[in-house]
Amino acid sequence: MNVLLSWLRDYVDCPASAEKLAELLTFAGVEVEGIHSRGADVPNVVVAQILESKQHPNADRLSVCRVDAGDGAPPRQIVCGAKNYRVGDKVPLALPGAVLPGGLKIKEGKLRGEASQGMMCSGRELGLSEDSDGLLILPADTPLGAPLSAVFPADTVLEVEITPNRPDLLSHVGLAREVAAITGAALRPPEISLAPVASDPGLTIAVDDDARQACPFYTGTRVDGIHVGPSPAWLRSRLEAVGLRAINNVVDVTNYVMLELGQPLHAFDFAKLGGSGVRVRLARDGETLRALDGRDYRLQPHHCVIGDADGRGEALAGVMGGEESGVTAATTSLVLEAAYFQPSRTRRTVRELGLSSDASYRFERGVDPGGVERAARRALALILEVAGGTARPMVTEGDAASLAAPREVPLRLEKLNDLLGITVSEERVDGILSALGLAKAEHGGWEAPSFRGDLQREADLIEEVARVIGLDAIPGRAQGRSAPSGAVDRAYDARLALRRQLAGLGFFEARTLSLVPSRDAAGAPDVIGLRNPLSEDQTTLRPSLVPGLLHCAARNARAGRAVGAAARHRDGL
Repeated sequence: MNVLLSWLRDYVDCPASAEKLAELLTFAGVEVEGIHSRGADVPNVVVAQILESKQHPNADRLSVCRVDAGDGAPPRQIVCGAKNYRVGDKVPLALPGAVLPGGLKIKEGKLRGEASQGMMCSGRELGLSEDSDGLLILPADTPLGAPLSAVFPADTVLEVEITPNRPDLLSHVGLAREVAAITGAALRPPEISLAPVASDPGLTIAVDDDARQACPFYTGTRVDGIHVGPSPAWLRSRLEAVGLRAINNVVDVTNYVMLELGQPLHAFDFAKLGGSGVRVRLARDGETLRALDGRDYRLQPHHCVIGDADGRGEALAGVMGGEESGVTAATTSLVLEAAYFQPSRTRRTVRELGLSSDASYRFERGVDPGGVERAARRALALILEVAGGTARPMVTEGDAASLAAPREVPLRLEKLNDLLGITVSEERVDGILSALGLAKAEHGGWEAPSFRGDLQREADLIEEVARVIGLDAIPGRAQGRSAPSGAVDRAYDARLALRRQLAGLGFFEARTLSLVPSRDAAGAPDVIGLRNPLSEDQTTLRPSLVPGLLHCAARNARAGRAVGAAARHRDGL
């Protein structure tokens, strides 16, 4: 996951050096794989406005533009090959003398006979994004003539490797909580301020009984009177800095909140939902859904679908939205979805369809069921800020409280000190676990919050204390002791001696997989197949050693290492 340092600092005071922060996180078990600089620190690149565009007289694919660089000079003539701009757009303009990140030097010249006094740039040419399909269109309120470094200030991105058992760290606030616990700094979660809402929800939500296991909790909120368009500069720049492409202000808000709080969301165009409602159900056998990636997917009856009240599928639960109901520039009313989807069901769907997304990456690891409504309110507040409109009351289906109920985990101070080999005061332990979001229980244990599903046992809490203290602060001690051999040791020695004797007599040892293709088990009685095989060659428990040995012999023969040939060579035949 990419973490923007300036974004992280909104929620916690970090060390001044990115390298120091990376060291602290790595020693606490959160590996930082790389540190990258971001921003547009390119001299002689400014914000310009396109005043006029006409066809190049000598080239069908080129245009000749008049551009105002905001410096009081007469408009410059620029020859451009992009097609994604309109007159009035603001774009980055590299003036003569600029040197772009790839080493390209900009100078005045002629293109097919027409003078060009600079170059309008794409995001990729400036090192800001991977998008090279056209010019980088800047928000309309970007100051004319401003250096691009002021629009995209220098920043740092940490490339963090998050282990599967820590989905709570797949967000900036989650990682800020970790930093706060390690450094002792205060955590500043984002404040949520929602304007008054209309009284009528204007929306129905239903979850079928057979889909409640896949979707235990679902919320939907209708927002009317929105204006979909480009996102403000602060929103675009943060998303692009961590590798996401800005789409429009509504979709960008859902992605922003996902990266901020770790809760994926999705917005439907309300006008495209038949029956003015949402129905969560299991897919019909053979049903197909066109996802936002433009591909059609054939669904199976155990896949969970977000459909409309008329029964049409609109999204694949926990994975990706549908193309037909996506938010576009014509959208004036939307439904914001926030939900908790069962991780195992999401993992199976992703694997079977070969379809993954940033949302499914989080859902299949487990999002915080106690944070679903909070994330929805945060997204609603931002949508109202950047797209206007009026939010209606949130409609919920399911019991979030039972999903988010804290688990009491025992912890004995004596056991902690015994395992760590050092003395940690009760006050220090209380401070560490409280900073990590746990609450002390009445009977001496600790209540693990819903976003820390990995904390189940006493040893887990001891490990948390050790991580924050720092494993390097725990002194090493020699603990090795000799022990008399037991029955297990003697049996192992006997097996090893027998294997060596057999090898000395010319036998070969083969270690093969216990899983074989179903064709190798055909005809065998009581064959046991796997529900979720890893591959087509590992679908069935082997009923005999023979298939594995035959495959091994065939593979050796293809590699020129056949057993028979080796034996003949040894015997001099």
